[in-house]
Amino acid sequence: MSLTTDLPTVESPSASLADRAYQQLRDKLIMLEIRPGDPINDGLLASELRIGRTPVREALKRLESDHLVVSYPRRGTFATTVDITELADVSEIRELLEPLAARRAARVSTVPLRNQMREVAATIASIAAAPIDQHEPIDQRELMRYDIAVHRLIYRASANPHLEDVLVRYDNLATRIWCLVLDKVPAVTGHIAEHVRLLQAIADGDETLAQQLSLEHVTNFEATIRDVL
Repeated sequence: MSLTTDLPTVESPSASLADRAYQQLRDKLIMLEIRPGDPINDGLLASELRIGRTPVREALKRLESDHLVVSYPRRGTFATTVDITELADVSEIRELLEPLAARRAARVSTVPLRNQMREVAATIASIAAAPIDQHEPIDQRELMRYDIAVHRLIYRASANPHLEDVLVRYDNLATRIWCLVLDKVPAVTGHIAEHVRLLQAIADGDETLAQQLSLEHVTNFEATIRDVL
């Protein structure tokens, strides 16, 4: 089963080359397309992204502050390892801030973003309701892209750039942990389907329900990871 839809991203058409390099490399790192511990060759990346080495180097500096890459003198730059022991610390922060973002989004989100949430919720609902095709199984990693997209959409709808920045960083770390154990998780369809009610609650302006569902989603994530460890 292939998934095609116009999912929300944080990349802006007016973003600088360094911003675009940062966004593309960040997503490769959090989806483990660049594996933990892999060396980062800025020349090869510049060629792959079809931009100069200077924007790539600027992007790598930002990614280092996000704890996604690490540089060593005379050794080079590498993708950071994924430390499962950070799960509790990351979850503690997300359990506090994710419900705040959802509640704010339900209160202050713009009409266009509410409409976008309804559209994404409908798409995810159709995926969750589709019969399982044994000959063409759902790509687990593609499903995880929905998780990333939904969270970024909610953060943006919260209309607090500082909250958005913090949550994107911690959601990135959580996603790396999830992707590390993805092959051990029976299915992520249920996890993704939790977004349907959450998005609908935000779009409807139901602050209390949005806050509750957001907290449940984060705690369910941690519980699922712990079950497979």
